[in-house]
Amino acid sequence: MAMLANTPPPPYYAVIFTSIRTDIDQGYGEMAARMVELAQTQPGFLGAESARQALGITVSYWQDLAAIKNWKAHSEHLLAQQMGRETWYQAFKVRISKVERDYGF
Repeated sequence: MAMLANTPPPPYYAVIFTSIRTDIDQGYGEMAARMVELAQTQPGFLGAESARQALGITVSYWQDLAAIKNWKAHSEHLLAQQMGRETWYQAFKVRISKVERDYGF
């Protein structure tokens, strides 16, 4: 069942990762699951949401820019980034945004 991230009141940050996959799987699912598991243990991690069709979108939420920087530099995450560039993605884009307001039901 899909769930929305339970984020705190703003401000906080969102890292928006959009990607187009190659046809090569070679452990992609396992690595993606590991990255979610690992991110959840990182200081400043607030949650994540993900969807994949032809275009994949993962949004992770973070307390501050320092937490995002630390996650980007994590050794296992660096390996996943390398595998993504070399094997799993035709193209990707990372955008970092400050969330000023959120609402929903």
